[in-house]
Amino acid sequence: MLDLQISTATENKAIVIGGSIAGLLTAQVLTKYFDRVTIVERDRFPEQPEQRHGIPQAHHVHVLLIRGQQILEQLFPGIIAELTNAGTPIVDSIADFAWLGYNGWAPRFSSHLISRACSRNLLEWTIRRRLAANERIEFVQAAQVTNLLSNPDKTTITGVGVSFRNEPEAEILANLVVDASGRNSHTPQWLEELGYQPPQQTVVNSFLGYATRWYHPPEGFQADWKILLIAAKPPHKTRGAVLYSVEGNRWIVTLAGVNRDYPPTDEAGFLDFAKSLRSPILYQAIKDAQPISPIYGYKRTENNLRHYEKLSRLPEGLIMVGDAVCAFNPVYGQGMTTAALGALTLDECLSKQLSKQSQGNLIGFPRYFQKQLSKAISVPWLMATGEDFRWPATEGGKPDPISKFMQLYMDRLLLLQADSPEIHQLFSEVMNLLKPPSAFFQPGILMQVLKRIINLRPQSDELIDGENIPKYQPLVIHNS
Repeated sequence: MLDLQISTATENKAIVIGGSIAGLLTAQVLTKYFDRVTIVERDRFPEQPEQRHGIPQAHHVHVLLIRGQQILEQLFPGIIAELTNAGTPIVDSIADFAWLGYNGWAPRFSSHLISRACSRNLLEWTIRRRLAANERIEFVQAAQVTNLLSNPDKTTITGVGVSFRNEPEAEILANLVVDASGRNSHTPQWLEELGYQPPQQTVVNSFLGYATRWYHPPEGFQADWKILLIAAKPPHKTRGAVLYSVEGNRWIVTLAGVNRDYPPTDEAGFLDFAKSLRSPILYQAIKDAQPISPIYGYKRTENNLRHYEKLSRLPEGLIMVGDAVCAFNPVYGQGMTTAALGALTLDECLSKQLSKQSQGNLIGFPRYFQKQLSKAISVPWLMATGEDFRWPATEGGKPDPISKFMQLYMDRLLLLQADSPEIHQLFSEVMNLLKPPSAFFQPGILMQVLKRIINLRPQSDELIDGENIPKYQPLVIHNS
């Protein structure tokens, strides 16, 4: 039965549809501006950091980039220490990260790029516990939002209709409704039902598939890395993988194949795929490791952008965040960090909106926010789709001349990366969303890359089959 706290007519209330990472971070921001924030979630939340039905992708490697961890700490002071106390490995993103890139193994050295490596389930559970302690938050679980409520002329959203299994439907009223329901968002249909145009969509699909298994490391296993990445190499070397150390002395091993080269989900096929990677090091690590899970497959990996920022009309009282707006190919690890950027953008937009309005109202806020969110996610979107356009089977458009030049530029930059600690650190900072891609064009790096473009053979001779990968050599990292 729906058990909401007793509210008053004078309270400002917000509803968040969906209790995933984007929904939880959004709810935390909303507690600064609303008296009550209700999170409506289809699942029942587990009491421990365990898998739940609504996020099947949680079986696979999830990375909260360093910028995302900074935002998380800003929203929930002390939460990084909580994750550390829960046993999450502390990772130097250069020293502890063995990365086979385009042109060989990336250099490794001690850096300031420190992060925590944890499972998606632990991260979500830790955030949810923080929210549960906030008296402004309430959770409505095992509940499906069925429609948007509006005023008679349908210009303002006033709440949501909610259905429950074996219970009467209910209505929850609010001053602001936030759709954080993910890729399967119903907002486009709901807008049509209210007489609005649905957003245009851009879909870029490189046909990437995952297969993931969890392991305990072999007894006595020692390595000088905590994360191991064997990158695919367009246009022909379609296979890659990551081994990610998480809490509980566990490894998450995700194999990935792009261009419809999907990794198998049977044990023999999984190991054969691992053996076929550009380096044998990952296979050698897992062949004697103890499996502690089934092999999970996942293929819903297309980039999907709903262009709410382009709509000329939106009802008041409704905004969209997270994957409900922009879902990324997860191979680039940007999804959770982009959700955190969206929460930060919402905070900034609400602060500006309410400071400008003498009566503190939200008139005009949805269109303003969606435009600002579009700017915030533009760089991760271009990074993800720009890489996906390298693969022959990719659908959803073709790179324009500027994009083609950027691909050529990045190819040469990645060739330099293996030999230049300076460029590798900069590349890591950009990938962690700590610096913009424009940093790749600072004069010293620009001259090195342009020299390679002018003097080297065509890309097709340099970057495809026939490479000689240097054998991995264990490294001793000296702290500075």
